[in-house]
This record gives sequence, C-alpha cells and structure tokens, in this order.
Amino acid sequence: MFAASQYHKALLVAAFSSVSFSALAAPVAIGYQAPLTGEYAQYGNQFRNAANLALDEYNQTHKAAPVVIKFADSKGDALEGVSIAHKFSDDNSIVGVIGDFSSTVSIAAGKVYAETHLAQLSQTASHPDFVKISPWQFRNIITEAFEGPYNARWISQNNIKKVAVISIQNDWGQTASKNFAKSFKDAGGEVTALESFNPGTRDFRAILTKVARTRPDAIYLALMYEDGAALLQQKQQLGFNVPVYGSSSMYEKKLIQLAGPAAEGVKISTTFTASSKEPNVQAFVKAYQARYHVEPSMFAGQAYDATRIMLNAIAKAGGEKASREAVRNALAATKDFPGVTGKTTFDPVTREPAKSLSRLQIRNGDFTAVAN
Repeated sequence: MFAASQYHKALLVAAFSSVSFSALAAPVAIGYQAPLTGEYAQYGNQFRNAANLALDEYNQTHKAAPVVIKFADSKGDALEGVSIAHKFSDDNSIVGVIGDFSSTVSIAAGKVYAETHLAQLSQTASHPDFVKISPWQFRNIITEAFEGPYNARWISQNNIKKVAVISIQNDWGQTASKNFAKSFKDAGGEVTALESFNPGTRDFRAILTKVARTRPDAIYLALMYEDGAALLQQKQQLGFNVPVYGSSSMYEKKLIQLAGPAAEGVKISTTFTASSKEPNVQAFVKAYQARYHVEPSMFAGQAYDATRIMLNAIAKAGGEKASREAVRNALAATKDFPGVTGKTTFDPVTREPAKSLSRLQIRNGDFTAVAN
C-alpha cells in the first residue's frame, strides 16, 4: 500500500509538472531588432508597424499555433545590436530574427547569429558583406551592386554625361556611391565629384558649392530622405539648377513634405510603389493606412515582406515545433514569395534575393511612376 501511494504521488507530480511546463512554455517567437529610438527611429517604428500588421494577419489564419514578435531597440548602434543578438540567441523561444536597419548594425549582430546558428533576415541591409557572414544571413532587399548600375544606366539613357555624387559617410553610403560611380564610368560617363558627409550633417552648402564648380549635368544622391530634404532646399537656395537622381532610400513622403518645391523633379528608384495597382499592394496600403493613418513607405513594405517571409518559413518548419535549423532551411528554400515589394527568391548559394526596381519622379508634390 505504501508503494502504491508513492506511485500515485509520482503520477500526480509528473502530471502537475507537465501541466506547469506546458503553461509556462514560451510560444514560438521572432526576434526583431531595429532602431526604435535615436536618429533612425522613424525607420524602426515603420518596421514595427508593418511587422505587427503582418503578424496579426498571420495569426488570424494560424490560431492553433500563433507566433509572437519580440522587439528590441538597437538605437542604430552596433554595440547595442551585438547585445541584442546575444539576448535573442539565449532566448530559446526565438527561432528567427529580423533586422537590423543599417548594414553596420546588421553585420555586427550577424556575427553573433552566425556563431549561435540563428537565422537573420534583414529588410534593408544592402552591404555586399552582410550575407557573406555565414549561411544564416538573408535579406529581402536588392544590394547596391544592383541598384547602383541600374541607376547609372537610367541616367546614361537620359543622355547625361557628367554626374557629381554625394553620399552619407557610412558603410552603406560609401558602397552605394562607389557602385554607382564605377557603373557610370563604365558606361562612358564622367564623375566630376565624389563627396560624402558625416551622419547628422544638415548644412550642405559647402559641399554643394564645391560640387557646382565641377559643372556636372546632374547630381546623384545616396543618402536618407531627411538629409535629402535639407540638401535639396539648400541646392535651390544656391541657385544650383541641375537634375537630381537618388537611391531608393529617399522614397518617403516626408522628403516632399520637408523639401517642398525644392523636391520637384527628383528621380529615384524603388522596390515598392504605394500607387501600384497590384491587388496585394493595394490591400497592404489600405490596411496600413486604416491602422496607422499614413501611407506606407518603401521601408514599411520591406518590413512587411520580411516578416511575412519569416512567418512563412516558421509555418513550413513546423509552426510551434519549428527549430532554428528548420526555419533557416525553410528560409533558404523561399521561392517566388509574393510580396508587396515584388516576388522574392533566395539564391541557394548566396542567399541574395532576385528582385526588380521601378522608377519614380516627384511631380506636383507626389511620387509618380515614370519610364525614364
């Protein structure tokens, strides 16, 4: 009888332990690191908005195995990014990570994820070295190795022979300017100036004056929209009247709001166009506007697609039973994923996405699709 009591007690303990473990078990999670405060907070908050929208849509159709997203603020700082990477790596509920915003922070954090074997998908890190870190890095944005030559061909097609290049002084900006300049020279053009500025700079008069003296036919900008707005206003004030082309990083309504008439005529490339007639794009734009009362930018579109790609990989990897390795392998097998920034297929060797670009021009205070 004593032995039987011990047996029943053991069963109760085992049953209680099972219930307790189940109740306390963490759900499957995505770690999302982004600059939610600091100089680049406007981008990080767009990422968070778009990711939450994608997550809610996913959980509506996967109620039996919902996923959560754990956000962390990198503040746009590489050291913070590394600290988050260690924190996410130690969190066993996290089976995949999205972020960071800049290539610098993404690469710093990526070295940790490479060691801890946690898949990392960046929505915006375009530096060539990012996916070279390890087989655990992915991105769903085109690189400057593609965008630079694309824009160089575009400008050459418009019979522009001489271009001055102005870029932000960071890993991304330098890669963007060099890729563009090389491609433009290879196409027979002349780069009259190659200027850069430190992040946070808002007075571009000295650079613009220097560039104007080289008499370019046009200017190519590789910078963020806040920098672009200030530069365009000062260019107009100086009476420096040449066409302006820019990288996709400038596609943001606030560029027009901040620069005003000085933004008229600017041409940029982009992976996302809010005015697209594609049904999935219009559904996203409508849902985003209804929830956040603002039109989504290219950055929101990139984050929305990145989150949906990661969620799709988790579902294919087993949902609530997904392992980190299975999620990584499901990401690598992504093919023709229908996103609002176009279809995404990861190259099986390089994990680079195959995507395309569109052309926009600012006309009458709005972005308008153009052919040339």
